[in-house]
Amino acid sequence: MKVSDLIQQLTHMDPEAEALFSYNYGDYTRTDVASRIDRVDAGYVVYSDYHQMDKIADEEYDTNEDTGEWEEGVRQVVILR
Repeated sequence: MKVSDLIQQLTHMDPEAEALFSYNYGDYTRTDVASRIDRVDAGYVVYSDYHQMDKIADEEYDTNEDTGEWEEGVRQVVILR
């Protein structure tokens, strides 16, 4: 989803409603839980084969040692925290 899509969806919502982020807790019953969103940040992610999804990029591991630039595949995104 792009930020423009998110903005469009939010225009149809009650502006006074609480916004939460849901995810699967990973317990035995695979409970979906909802947590508060405390911040909205620009950040960087990279696909992780281990997790089979994006992970937050780490400057120590995901940048080129010589140039200090992000490695190929690192993308800037909006992160709801």
